[in-house]
Amino acid sequence: MAESKDAKVCNISGVKYSGIGGQAVMEGVMMKNEDNYAVAVRKSDGTIVVKKEEYKGLVSNKVLKNIPIVRGVFSFVDSLVLGMSALNFSSDVYMEEEEKTEGAADSPEGEKKRSAADGIISTLVTIVAVILAVGLFMVLPYYISQFFKKLVTNPVLLSLIEGVIRLVIFVAYIKLISLMKDIKRVFMYHGAEHKCVNCLESGMELNVENVRRSSREHRRCGTSFLLYVMVVSIIFFSFIQTPTRWLRVVLRIVLVPVIAGVAFEFIRAAGRSNSPIIRALSAPGLWMQKLTTTEPDDSMIEVGIRSVEEVFDWRKYLTENFGMSFEKEENTQGEEA
Repeated sequence: MAESKDAKVCNISGVKYSGIGGQAVMEGVMMKNEDNYAVAVRKSDGTIVVKKEEYKGLVSNKVLKNIPIVRGVFSFVDSLVLGMSALNFSSDVYMEEEEKTEGAADSPEGEKKRSAADGIISTLVTIVAVILAVGLFMVLPYYISQFFKKLVTNPVLLSLIEGVIRLVIFVAYIKLISLMKDIKRVFMYHGAEHKCVNCLESGMELNVENVRRSSREHRRCGTSFLLYVMVVSIIFFSFIQTPTRWLRVVLRIVLVPVIAGVAFEFIRAAGRSNSPIIRALSAPGLWMQKLTTTEPDDSMIEVGIRSVEEVFDWRKYLTENFGMSFEKEENTQGEEA
């Protein structure tokens, strides 16, 4: 039984957890389900190229992976590693298209050398990006807040001012990068990723029409995660006080993994609960996603669907969670073939 055309638009407050998630990449979408992930990228000729692999994470110990907050730290690191790998694949496809357009081509040996060089460069880029992010969002707000020290003597209030500055920098950063042409398209694919997951978790068949009518906001989004990292940091540094300036700076760096772990626990709970409290606390994150997601076109939705289908049996999911049946459709397709 397929979803009828007059089905309601996906309501993110009443979804059923599927376990799939992903991210947008250059001209494509990466989706992950358990240890499997797939990156689908649209080429300039209209075809979709897919990379499907297994990623078990940096830590295989199941005990550590089930400890609250600690599992969030590992998940955060794994997301960075896997996300960079997906971005590298999409950029390689993009560069390959550019080289074909320009008439350039590498020999097999040249491709291997370039691949090795790309791996080293991507690792360095990731390290530098993390350092810059910590400096921009954690250390810089602290130093800016010190200009208010003569006016504000209460350390807790000063920490709150620091937190507000951190949030302002974060929002300003998102707004600035959204002005870039390539980032605008990434945000469209980000919307396609969310719409695909929302479509399924709302009990609708995964097709272009249903995905198009689904919400582009999702409570398990990385944008929401980053926002709650900012919020959790405000709470932490309001209570953790030290008279030594250098130690305050060090704490803002050292506690990043812990803060990320706490934020992860909230995002994890938000993806599994439909309680009014969770929905209310998730609202700011959903609002932020209006800045990082844009309505995709149908070709982008097709890429998102392809990525999902590579790692997730959505028909089985809809059958088990919503009582839908696809036997007739599958038989019909078999007869047509």
